[in-house]
Amino acid sequence: MDRININVSAIDYDKTSKAITNQLSLLEEMVHSQDDFVMTDSEFAFGWHFFVVSVNKTLVEKLADQMGVDFDKFKGKGLEKKFLSWLTSNLEGKIPRFKLAIKEEMESSKYGIF
Repeated sequence: MDRININVSAIDYDKTSKAITNQLSLLEEMVHSQDDFVMTDSEFAFGWHFFVVSVNKTLVEKLADQMGVDFDKFKGKGLEKKFLSWLTSNLEGKIPRFKLAIKEEMESSKYGIF
């Protein structure tokens, strides 16, 4: 099964992981699916918590189908980037500083985390 792996950097792990879980659970409800995402434990470094959220691509495809043209309006090229923009926009203002990035891209970045 295809998954989208998202690296999360957060100041507050509890609030951030709860907010992401809540948002993705609402999404699952909206598109009638379940068990479509998993989250790793956090690693703490440099005052930040780092963890990975792995989302089934089918969940994101259902979101895109349901939102139609509105989903296309999100920033980014391709399904994964637009989903990242959607998720970020739904979390902003609800939790302290955080950053989301597609995992595969981060690993290919020569500058590492930031």
